[in-house]
Amino acid sequence: MSGVRTAVRRMKPYVPGKPVEDVQRELGLHDLVKLNQNENPLGPSPRAVAAARAAMAQVHTYPEGTARRLRERLAQMWNLPADWFLIGNGSDEVFRLLAEVYLEPGDRVVVPEPSFAAYRFVAELMGAEVVAVPLAGWTMDLPAMAEAAARGAKLLFLCRPNNPTGTVFAEADLRAALERVPPSTLVVVDEAYREFDETPFDSRTLVQDYPNVVIARTFSKIYGMAGFRLGYGVMRPEVLAPLYTARDPFSVNGLAVAAGLAALDDVEHVERTRALTREGKAYLYAAFQRLGLGYVPSEANFVLFDARRPAAEVFDALLRRGVLVRPCGSFGLPDHLRVTVGTPEQNRRFVEALKAALGEG
Repeated sequence: MSGVRTAVRRMKPYVPGKPVEDVQRELGLHDLVKLNQNENPLGPSPRAVAAARAAMAQVHTYPEGTARRLRERLAQMWNLPADWFLIGNGSDEVFRLLAEVYLEPGDRVVVPEPSFAAYRFVAELMGAEVVAVPLAGWTMDLPAMAEAAARGAKLLFLCRPNNPTGTVFAEADLRAALERVPPSTLVVVDEAYREFDETPFDSRTLVQDYPNVVIARTFSKIYGMAGFRLGYGVMRPEVLAPLYTARDPFSVNGLAVAAGLAALDDVEHVERTRALTREGKAYLYAAFQRLGLGYVPSEANFVLFDARRPAAEVFDALLRRGVLVRPCGSFGLPDHLRVTVGTPEQNRRFVEALKAALGEG
């Protein structure tokens, strides 16, 4: 259509995976194991479900626009002022707002590659120049990214643990890189999977020590609330305040906020999820070793592995056996797949299907 912005015409739209219902109908499957989007196999906290159900009685009213109660609860957890927190419609909204507010056409944005596609998406939407820095040994090349950012970048995106590799970098290495990044460059650290990570990393002191650092987190993963679309950003008030100008007045719905508050209080659910993930990763690692497949040790709730053949073929073979995973061709990894850590039964079904798909069964 004429009149579409040049930046939008040049973009490749995000293509989500097919709905489970469509896959089941097309392939005649009735019991599909869904391990492709890094969701919590335990589902949401029962407390979150009950809180959302109770909040239904007020859906005829607009929610409080800044999600004040949730910001105050997060402020207690982080030991930071409440005006350092922005609640978003998923952490994706935080990324988009940062791009809309801080980027002009032609500005430079540095992203890791491979990593989460949203960073490139929001930059290209604003007509920015995207500089992709390849990983070094499956881990982000922080010196190279700092060097690229020092050449006038407005935004630098980092992902820890990284998606799709599950790898992390040390806090000392990040601090060394930050010393080389201009104060005018906003450094956005996406911590969607931070609650699964068992390595030391102090996000709170980072955002305190570096005024240009933004931390982003989500309720979609360990809290099992992907369908609610709830996330948040942590940043200095002078960075955050302009985002409210571009933000939709009621972008986060009241049910999501109520569920988020309850989820934060259900520590037992979070610990059960961590334990399930830890045990599931050990099981998958052992299976990959038996099958002679390379894999990347992960600090997230998924594992990237090398199928030793085109991933699309293995993806199709697994799907015919009722197991849905993520082929990583879109990440530039044509022979790799990413599998979410599921329940013990889901993990077992995946391994059995994988053995059959590879002719090992």
